[in-house]
Amino acid sequence: MHQTVDDTMASQSTKNQTTDEHVKTSQRTFVIASRASKLAQIQTNIVRDGLEVAFPSLSFGTSFMSTEGDKNQSQALYLLGGKALWTKELEVALKENVVDMLVHSLKDVPTTLPDGCEIGAILERENPVDSLVVKQGLPYKTLEELPTGSVVGTSSVRRVAQLRKSFPGLVFLDVRGNLNTRLAKLDAPDGPYTALILAKAGLVRLDMGDRVTADLTAPILFHAVSQGALAVEIRTDDQEARELCKTLTHQETLWKCLAERALLRELEGGCSVPVGVSTSLSQTDESAGQLTRAYLTITGCVTSIDGSLHVQDTLAQEVESIQGVEELGRKLATTLMSNGAKAILEDITQDRRKRATESQTAE
Repeated sequence: MHQTVDDTMASQSTKNQTTDEHVKTSQRTFVIASRASKLAQIQTNIVRDGLEVAFPSLSFGTSFMSTEGDKNQSQALYLLGGKALWTKELEVALKENVVDMLVHSLKDVPTTLPDGCEIGAILERENPVDSLVVKQGLPYKTLEELPTGSVVGTSSVRRVAQLRKSFPGLVFLDVRGNLNTRLAKLDAPDGPYTALILAKAGLVRLDMGDRVTADLTAPILFHAVSQGALAVEIRTDDQEARELCKTLTHQETLWKCLAERALLRELEGGCSVPVGVSTSLSQTDESAGQLTRAYLTITGCVTSIDGSLHVQDTLAQEVESIQGVEELGRKLATTLMSNGAKAILEDITQDRRKRATESQTAE
């Protein structure tokens, strides 16, 4: 049986929020691990630095490794399957006590985790939008300005599906690799790409925000579930790590992301399924650093691969707990499914299986 990430965090929210004095004097060196890319290392250092500020007497180290998603750069993400591509090898090291914490982009984390693992912290979210990045030297400032037939690079089926709906004259081409690699492919004089679509948060964290040509916001492009947020994964039996992580969690980000993840879990969407969201909180109340009430608005959409079918809806209500936040996300999923999203997702699953079979045959 797999553990639901958000059930774990919900149970944590009812526990004593005071950090155990035993943790403050721990003699352990807590090893924080992530993927080996430059962006992943920067994100890991953000977590390490936050912990060192909160717990200056404790020792923290870092470790980096490649995952299956990093190693397989030839196949489209759409054909490779779910989000465990980015997390599985790391979780093996965590469960074997080789490392103590994993840092992930939360959008890459499955909505259920292996037994023995849980999300210990969700950090404050960067701007979750996607951005247009135009090839250096070209004059275009918006998607609307790109000439018909322009090649736009992205590995995200969600982006392609939504943008095909509004920009049928553009050509979308898969592009893999870390951000530096993708930007090099974009700027190569003989490269095919006119522009790329990238998550703004990664560019900002890499101090490359100046490459953003324009932000692509809803309703043109709804971002991925949990995009822009970092998560720390720990072992469920590691109470010391759990206590440390409490200092990192940003409450508003937590509530927004758990609503989005509940929506995705109900839709059974994976890493390359075109589920888009936009979430906001207002009228928030807090007690002892914890959110106790807020007005939550969440919009979700599911789009067919060719952009011809698009199902979108919005729900909003006052919520008073993580359970209430997740219930609103599930309710939105049910609404979307009844309005046509179920048929779209079934078609996408069949299409992926067909293309994966064709790919294996070709090899």
